[in-house]
Amino acid sequence: MKLFELHDNPGATKSKKRKARGPGSGKGKMAGRGIKGQKSRSGVAINGYEGGQMPLYQRLPKRGFSMRNPNKYAVVNFLVLQKFIDAGKIDASKPITEDVMLESGLVRRKHQGVRLLAKGELTSKLDITVTGASKGAVEAIEKSGGKITLA
Repeated sequence: MKLFELHDNPGATKSKKRKARGPGSGKGKMAGRGIKGQKSRSGVAINGYEGGQMPLYQRLPKRGFSMRNPNKYAVVNFLVLQKFIDAGKIDASKPITEDVMLESGLVRRKHQGVRLLAKGELTSKLDITVTGASKGAVEAIEKSGGKITLA
């Protein structure tokens, strides 16, 4: 095999539509821009502009409040935690901290901490330390005889 014999599979590459290259090209004359007007000219970017009419995003009422810098937590559910314990990636007999979860691959990043949620079922008795936990998660761990510490 020689270098000039290499080629792509048939149908793997597709040539782009060349605009304004004559009537036979399918996008000739005005290149699909229509006749005259602001949008037929170059250098126009009018997102949300409705020709002088009040734009939709301004007509709709604004409600609620969104924080500028909300805390971001790595979320861990019982379902996934139990899978990692069953697989032997996390030792349930030792205290489980956020660093242990990070090393085992349970969480990718800690962000501002780890938050434990009660989705799924937990069968192991755990001694766990996390930044936050839902009420259901705290109750479930204490019911199973474990201990939870919120940092």
